[in-house]
Amino acid sequence: MIIHIILAIVASFLIAIFAIPSIITVAKLKNLYDKPEERKIHTLKIPRLGGLAIFVSFAIAVLLFGDFTGIEGAKYIAASLIILFFSGLKDDIIILSPMKKLYAQLIAAGLVSGIAAIRITDLHGVFGINEIPWIASTLLSMFMIIVITNSINLIDGVDGLAGSLSFIMSLTFGYFFYLNNDFNWMLISLALGGAVLGFLFFNFSPARIFMGDSGSLTVGFLLSIFTIHFIESNGPNAGSYFTLRSAPGIALAILVVPLYDTLRVFILRAIKRTSPFKADKNHLHHWLIKNGQSHKQVTLILSLVNVLFILISMAIKDNPAYLVMLVIGTLALIVGQLPIYFYRHRISDIEADENVRDEIEQSLFQEPVRRKED
Repeated sequence: MIIHIILAIVASFLIAIFAIPSIITVAKLKNLYDKPEERKIHTLKIPRLGGLAIFVSFAIAVLLFGDFTGIEGAKYIAASLIILFFSGLKDDIIILSPMKKLYAQLIAAGLVSGIAAIRITDLHGVFGINEIPWIASTLLSMFMIIVITNSINLIDGVDGLAGSLSFIMSLTFGYFFYLNNDFNWMLISLALGGAVLGFLFFNFSPARIFMGDSGSLTVGFLLSIFTIHFIESNGPNAGSYFTLRSAPGIALAILVVPLYDTLRVFILRAIKRTSPFKADKNHLHHWLIKNGQSHKQVTLILSLVNVLFILISMAIKDNPAYLVMLVIGTLALIVGQLPIYFYRHRISDIEADENVRDEIEQSLFQEPVRRKED
């Protein structure tokens, strides 16, 4: 099985590497660009069909080397992925309204949670709740899938950022699946990592191609499925080889950057009474750009922050899930405010310097006051 996993990683990586140059050429010939706008950071026309390479390379690798006998509801996962991929691809080419994309996500989440039974059945004592009924379990799982899927879509605003975070998350989930001897899920997770890594070769600043919605929706959806399976496989009744009692807290740490960023912007949009789907420049990466960081620096900073949170969660993994979630959530609130604090502090310093300069100029050009002679 390990040989199949290695082959899946290599295959997904190589297919993405060799497919993307052709996709870039076709996108240029057909004028399929992500054009610069006021709310966007990039200033050049960039093809946005990277998701096509990610989806195809991942799908081929998994179909060639994966074993679906141990994965319940595999056909529904595949059907959901196809639905999300084509809804995202349509948006990349001719623009799809946010509500229509949401409908596609609801259908995909319903197939996986309601029919394939890939859902959260136990809250591990969070809020004092353990086992939950079927309806609550299905609705909670659908909500998680939609939130995680959209969080990857929303964080995709800087060259290499969404890809780097997705790569880190795929590797992390793959590692935990390995600890549980869950090799089928490990193969799927690492195959996604290989496809995303191949894409990153062309997406890291300066980007030659963007992930687009076809990529961010399918990658986000897969990560949401990994999250649910990870939490469930570490449940009290799972009978797993390696069990983490704080699995929900660790899952939060793995997804912390996109989840915190999504929650923050949605709350701010609600306060301003604007649509939660209305794009703005209030994401974490926007604030880091305002502080003078380049695209590479923003991607590196947020990726390292995500890795740091994963390491912190592992250091406190033996604590109850609610405590790990509390620690991770509190730290996220503190760290998430730092870019805004530094930006405002820098602006205050600039304004202070300008005021001092104005006072000096006024004193230099002001006519001297003559004393009256006695």
